[in-house]
Amino acid sequence: MLREGLRDLAARVAVGALFALMSANLLGDFISTGHITGLLLLVSEALVVVFTIMRRPAALVDRSATAGVVTMMSLAGPPLLRVAHLPAVVPDIVTACLLSGGLIVVITGKLTLGRSFGLVPANRGIVVGGPYTFVRHPIYTGYLFTHVAFLIANPTPLNAIIVGLADGALIIRALMEERVLVRDVVYQAYCRRVGWHLVPGVF
Repeated sequence: MLREGLRDLAARVAVGALFALMSANLLGDFISTGHITGLLLLVSEALVVVFTIMRRPAALVDRSATAGVVTMMSLAGPPLLRVAHLPAVVPDIVTACLLSGGLIVVITGKLTLGRSFGLVPANRGIVVGGPYTFVRHPIYTGYLFTHVAFLIANPTPLNAIIVGLADGALIIRALMEERVLVRDVVYQAYCRRVGWHLVPGVF
């Protein structure tokens, strides 16, 4: 139990430090540009720092190598995306609305999840309210929208590869989380009410 506690503490410190640094960079970007998407990104990543530090102990965690690799791929991809100075495929207002809408879904999902938030597949308490009424993984749904919006605004081959790999890993991560959570009878009942993983009517 001591080893488990130390491992959890080390994970909280590492993740908190990483996202705190990212949040500081996002704050600088928002101050310099004033873009609303920058502010929404700042709020979203700041919540990761807060909830990672405050999260509940996990009743069950998937510590497999596969879970670790999939989680890292889904997290490492988006920071590698790069802005491309190319003619716009669609008007900027369209991508800005998609980005903002996606980030609002992400923030709402994180606030609803609260102390049950985590990165690797684990059971830190079942949450069924808010956006979880519609899909099982609303935070991931929001991220998918933001990534697609960024790719539309910056349609380079490299960005397309990164989004494809990162979002593919994100979908696998969602399914791996369900494999852990479905051992809980509360989650089993929840799945009978909410059938969609990420996008209502699609998947």
